[in-house]
Amino acid sequence: MLSLEDKLKNLPEKPGVYIMKDEYDEIIYVGKAINLKNRVRQYFHASNKHPKVAQMVYRIRDLEYIITDTELEALILECNLIKKHRPRYNVLMKDDKSYPYIKVTVNEEYPRLQTTREIKKDGARYFGPYTDGGAVNRTLEVLKRMFPIRNCNKNLEKSKKIERPCLNYHIGKCMAPCQGNVDRNEYMEAVKSVCMVLDGKQEEIVADLEKKMHNAAENLDFERAADIRDNINSLRKIGEKQKIITASMEDKDIIAFARENEDACVQIFFIRGGKLIGREHFFLTDSAYEDADEILGGFLKQFYNDEVFIPKEIVLQDEVDEMNIIERWLADKKGSKVKLTVPQRGEKQKLIEMVEKNAKDTLSIYIEKQKSDIDKTLGACRELAEYIGLEKPPMRIEAYDISHLQGVENVGSMIVFEAGKAKNRDYRRFKIKYVEGADDYQSMKEIITRRFVHGLKEREQLDEAGKEYEAGKFSAFPDLIMIDGGIGQVNSALSVLKELDIKLPVCGMVKDDKHRTRGLIYNGIEKSIPINTNAFRMITHIQDEAHRFAISYHRSLRSKSTVKSALDEIPGIGDTRRQELLKHFGSLKKIKEASQEELSSVSGINKKIAETIYNFFRT
Repeated sequence: MLSLEDKLKNLPEKPGVYIMKDEYDEIIYVGKAINLKNRVRQYFHASNKHPKVAQMVYRIRDLEYIITDTELEALILECNLIKKHRPRYNVLMKDDKSYPYIKVTVNEEYPRLQTTREIKKDGARYFGPYTDGGAVNRTLEVLKRMFPIRNCNKNLEKSKKIERPCLNYHIGKCMAPCQGNVDRNEYMEAVKSVCMVLDGKQEEIVADLEKKMHNAAENLDFERAADIRDNINSLRKIGEKQKIITASMEDKDIIAFARENEDACVQIFFIRGGKLIGREHFFLTDSAYEDADEILGGFLKQFYNDEVFIPKEIVLQDEVDEMNIIERWLADKKGSKVKLTVPQRGEKQKLIEMVEKNAKDTLSIYIEKQKSDIDKTLGACRELAEYIGLEKPPMRIEAYDISHLQGVENVGSMIVFEAGKAKNRDYRRFKIKYVEGADDYQSMKEIITRRFVHGLKEREQLDEAGKEYEAGKFSAFPDLIMIDGGIGQVNSALSVLKELDIKLPVCGMVKDDKHRTRGLIYNGIEKSIPINTNAFRMITHIQDEAHRFAISYHRSLRSKSTVKSALDEIPGIGDTRRQELLKHFGSLKKIKEASQEELSSVSGINKKIAETIYNFFRT
C-alpha cells in the first residue's frame, strides 16, 4: 500500500476530486481541482497556512482522488461527496432544509394544482420556493375555492373512462374533468388565472372580478356579488404578502452573509416576478478562518446541489473563485443560462445591503440565544459545582429513581445529562430482580450495582481492544450521581461504590411536603440552592425526568401484567394465542369489545375458542 508521501508524488496533472482522510479512515475534507497535482501539494508545501488548514493537514493520514474529464464534472462530484459525507473541514450548512413549491401540471390535458418539495424537468410550472408552509396551504385553499381545478393523482390521459366525481366536486373545489363533460377551454381559463395569481399578476383578475361584482349588484344578485367581493379580498391578501422589491420583474436570488468570530450566517432572499416571496437563513459550521469567496462558494454548491428552483440571476455579496464553472454547473441543472453577479452600485447593491443587514440581525439573535443556552446548561453545571463544593463542573450527571406500587413491579431508571442537557440515548431502565416488596434502599443498591458492574466489565473489554470508554453503553462513568431521595438512598449508592472501589460524588435530590424540589444532600449535609438560579432549574428538570422515566416504565409493565393475567384466566388461551390476540387487536379493551366473528378471524382462534373468549368477558 502506497504511503501518503508516495501518493503526493504520483498525483496526476488532471482535473478531479481529492478526498482527505484521518487516522480513523474518516473523510475530513473533499475538494476539487483543475490540476490535482498542483492543488493538493499546495496544502503540504504552502507557508503561512490558515490555522484551519494547518490543523486539517496535521490530521491527514491518507489521500484518495478521482480523475474527471472536465472541471465541471469535478464540481458536480465534489458537491455530491460533500452532501454524502459532510466532511469536518468543509464549510457546511447546519440546516438541511427543503422548501415547498406550488406545482401546476400545465404539461397535462387537464392540469392539476399541487404542492411539492422536488423540482423535476417534466414540463410543469413551479412557483416558489415558499418558506412558510402555512402560507402555501392558505394560498391553495383560496385558489381551489376560486378556480376549482383538480388536485388528485388520476391519470386522465391514460384512463378515458368516465368516473363518478369525488367529494371535492360536490363542495365546489373541483370541476371534475373525470366526468368527461367539462369544457376544456373553460378549465384552461381557470388554470391561466391560477398561474397569474402565483406570478403576482392578480390585479388583472381583480379588475375583471370587480366588473362582474358590479354587474351582479346591478342585476340585484347580491349573494353572487358578495361572493365575488370575498374572492377579491382574498386575492388582495395574497398580493399584500408578495412585497414588490424590484422593478425588473425578474426571478432572482439575493445572497449575503455576516460573520462574527466562529459563527457565520448566510441570508437568501427569493425574488420571483420582481416580488419578494420569502427569505431563509443558514448557519455555517467551521467557517472561522474562511475567506468570503470560500463561504459563498461553499454555500452555492450545497444549496443549489439539491433539487431547488434556480433563477436566471443570483446576486452575490462578493465574488467567488469559481464564478464561471459554477455558472456552467447551474446552467446545466436549470437547462438555460444562469448569471452570477456582484453589484457595485444601483438597485441590486441596495438589495445586497438589505440582505446583509438581515444576516447580521439574524446572527446577532443566534449568538445571544447561544449565550443564553450556555448559561442554562454549562452555566448551570458551574453553579451546581459551586453550591455543593465540587472541584470542577459535572459535565456528565447520572440520576436514578425507583418506582413501584405497594412493592409490585419494582423498576429503576437511570437518566443522563451531559453539559446540562438530557442525553436520551444513554437512558437506561432496570427491572428489579432480587428485591421483594417495597424496599427502596435495597432496590437502589441493586440498580447501582448492576449499572457499575456492567461498566467495569465494559471498561476491561474496551481496554483490551484499545478503544475509548465512550464506545460502550455503561463504560462512560459520570462526574456526579444524583439520587431521587434522601440520606438513606444516598448511603445505599455510596456503599455499592465503596465495594466496587469507585470514587464518585453522590448527592440526593430532596423534595418538600408538596413534592417539589427543595435542595440537595451532599456529604450528609443538605445544601440549599436558590430557586431563581439555573442550577436549581436543572436539578428540578433532572428530578422530574428521572421520575417520569421510571414511572412510565412501571406503568408499561403493569399494563402488560394486567393484560397477561386477564387472558391467562381464559381456558384454552396460552402464550401463542395470547400473542396473536394482542397482535391483532392491539389492546385488552379491543379484545373485550370484539364480536365472536372478529375473534374467530384471528390466527389460531377457532369458533369454539372465540365463543369462550366472548362469553368470558360477558359473564
